[in-house]
Amino acid sequence: MASQRVLDALNNQLQMEFFSEYFYISMEAYFADNNLDGFANFFNVQAREERDHAYKIFNYIGRAGGKVVLQGIEQPKINFESPLDVFESALEHERLISNSIHDLVDLAISEKDHTTSSFLRWFIDEQSEEEESMEKIVRKLRLLKNDPAGLLMIDQELAQRTYIPPTQNA
Repeated sequence: MASQRVLDALNNQLQMEFFSEYFYISMEAYFADNNLDGFANFFNVQAREERDHAYKIFNYIGRAGGKVVLQGIEQPKINFESPLDVFESALEHERLISNSIHDLVDLAISEKDHTTSSFLRWFIDEQSEEEESMEKIVRKLRLLKNDPAGLLMIDQELAQRTYIPPTQNA
């Protein structure tokens, strides 16, 4: 059974994961409004994955003897200057989430909660992939400097991303 400090931190992380979903939906809307359907697809998939992450934590809280405490979700940024601005914002957000997960792992270790620490290892690996994915697209967009032909190429590339539901929400 997790300590109350760990359970509170898990509930805070749960809120952050649901905010991430909401944030990525705002990015999806930006791209849909700008007729960049591939970019919109990328963030649709991203939002769905964040919801899956939230439910992993949601389910774990119960298994750890805690109670899920849903918190308010603030309005995300909705105005972006460019596709690069969107992806820089997404990268910054992923780094924030990574730091939060690392702090949560540190707390679990300090509380000698090896079960929670083990559970969070998946999130550490996932965050590494998330940051790398965003960073690659940021680098491509910086290289393009808003070249319309290049944007359309990336749009086509991002249209290929598909959502793969988890086999289980552990």
